[in-house]
Amino acid sequence: MSGKVYLDLDQKALDDAYDQQVWAPNSKLVNARLAALSETTRQRIGAPTRVAYGPAPVEGMDIYRTSEPNAPILFYIHGGAWKAHVARDHGYPAEMVTRAGAHLLVPDFSPVQDVGGSLFPMVDQVRRSVIWAYQNAESFGGDRNRLYVSARSSGAHLAGCLAITDWAGEHGLPADLVKGYVLQSGMYDLRGPRLSKRGAYVNFTDEMEHELSAMRHLHRINAPIAMVYGSLESPEFQRQSRDFAAALAAAGKPVTLEMAEGYNHFEIGETAANPYGAAGRAMLAMLGLRPR
Repeated sequence: MSGKVYLDLDQKALDDAYDQQVWAPNSKLVNARLAALSETTRQRIGAPTRVAYGPAPVEGMDIYRTSEPNAPILFYIHGGAWKAHVARDHGYPAEMVTRAGAHLLVPDFSPVQDVGGSLFPMVDQVRRSVIWAYQNAESFGGDRNRLYVSARSSGAHLAGCLAITDWAGEHGLPADLVKGYVLQSGMYDLRGPRLSKRGAYVNFTDEMEHELSAMRHLHRINAPIAMVYGSLESPEFQRQSRDFAAALAAAGKPVTLEMAEGYNHFEIGETAANPYGAAGRAMLAMLGLRPR
């Protein structure tokens, strides 16, 4: 019998905990549904504006614009185990968000295997995409003072890194540049993922594990965080959300946590396109908007 590797998990249990195929065998079907929903959304509301937020070919962003003037801005950062997916397949919240009166921005960024196995370049890219939107908000009718972030899975990990960014000290921008976050099924401490089989393609280091674990930098967080996860996710993904929410609450940070009954790790994403679903409700509430 193999010994414990992390918490009460042996190596196989830990590997399974961070392998979504084990806990969500319908993952490919759901991802295909989300991509199809993104396409039909574009057919209904029109194609997004594509902008470059950086010089690399991948550093582009889809902007789904609302007709409302000076509207709030919502980023949507996709998941994919840090190694897969593109913005085009994650436009599914756009109809709900734009009809409610906000712009939806979906950035592309490098998969980890294209940047030497490091998560630091990916974090840098999403930070720069947010900075671009703040500095160029007027160009697409956005209100830079109402900028929010929502994200899924490994994207929620990247969003957690945004939440601990020192926008003022490191970038000369307002400390509260991002006004709130909605995080779906993320990872907020990298020790477990590092010890799992994800370490085969992410070149974790002690610096990476520490600096990019939002759980370890609660004092830097200065915006409300709403967290959502599904009851059918792996126990480890559920624990990540529960522990981060509990730590935020203990530190006096504004936080809410909702477990969506009957949803797995991928199905929870579909609720982001539904104003009455767990993620959709949280997103509109954070924006201060109502369904239309």
